[in-house]
Amino acid sequence: MFFKQLRLTLAAAKKNDPSAPSKLTILLSYPGVHALMYYRVAHFFNKIKWTGLARIISNMGRTFTNIDIHPGAQIGKGLFIDHGAGVVIGQTAVIKDYVVIFHGVTLGSNSVKSTGNRHPNIGNHVTIYANSVLVGNITIGDNSIIGANSMVKQDIPNNSVVVGNPMRFISIDNKRIYDTNCECEIMRQELENLKERLNELQARKSEQ
Repeated sequence: MFFKQLRLTLAAAKKNDPSAPSKLTILLSYPGVHALMYYRVAHFFNKIKWTGLARIISNMGRTFTNIDIHPGAQIGKGLFIDHGAGVVIGQTAVIKDYVVIFHGVTLGSNSVKSTGNRHPNIGNHVTIYANSVLVGNITIGDNSIIGANSMVKQDIPNNSVVVGNPMRFISIDNKRIYDTNCECEIMRQELENLKERLNELQARKSEQ
């Protein structure tokens, strides 16, 4: 089981990283791959209630990879953690299959309760770009994309794209709902208004 998961992890890295060299180099040099290896072992001991040993192995993984994955998290097959630095995956987080996570991503909790699901549930084939923060017991639908530096605190439907802090939808179910051209036009109009106001003030000053 461990080696099957490892093969899927290497295949995911090769598929999703255009600069990826051979699978042997990926195995030896990619911190995201190493972090998942530590996680798989720690998760095994966590499942059989050897929680102390699980946390020790998890902390070793964090020390060597700068990626913090709680041994209680549930991670499916084919996860690829690109670059990896600063990634945090909390205790009750669920990550399904073939997810891509970039550096600085946090799957965190907004509760201090010690029971129940406190972390995000990530669907299949989701991509989460750098430095995004997802908090609470929320669900990210299959095939969705979370843009870089987004703050997500609500459920996201399947096939959606979200960006920003505060978060806004770009598309839902592959249907675009946010027109960036419209936003640019609004900004252009505001600048025109400011320019007209400035010209008025300069004209008044020259009359005095």
